[in-house]
Amino acid sequence: MVMKKRGAKKSGKKSAKKSSAKKAKKVMRKAAPRKAAKKKSARKPNAAFMKPLTPTGPLAAIIGSTPMPRTEVTSKIWAYIKRNKLQDSVNRRNINADEKLRPLFGKAQATMFELTKYVSRHLR
Repeated sequence: MVMKKRGAKKSGKKSAKKSSAKKAKKVMRKAAPRKAAKKKSARKPNAAFMKPLTPTGPLAAIIGSTPMPRTEVTSKIWAYIKRNKLQDSVNRRNINADEKLRPLFGKAQATMFELTKYVSRHLR
């Protein structure tokens, strides 16, 4: 007596029906209309960065004591560092302090990532 496996044939038919139903759903999803993309508005500057702050103490000796935004303070400090060639030649992330920067940093050398920490102490 040879027995036929009926379960295998039935499951094969069901899976074929299911896969064709899945394909039909995918086609329907693709055909759905997409929402219109939002128009990009002009980028507005952050008000906190643009607020004029007054440099005090050793920072005022380097960039002046007139009120200016944080972004401009950072630009002026970097201009001073580049003009006086204070960036370390081996490790460019380090800034070597001269007579004016030493009171600001409190040490002989600081990294560029520490720069904002030291600068924010002297802004009012």
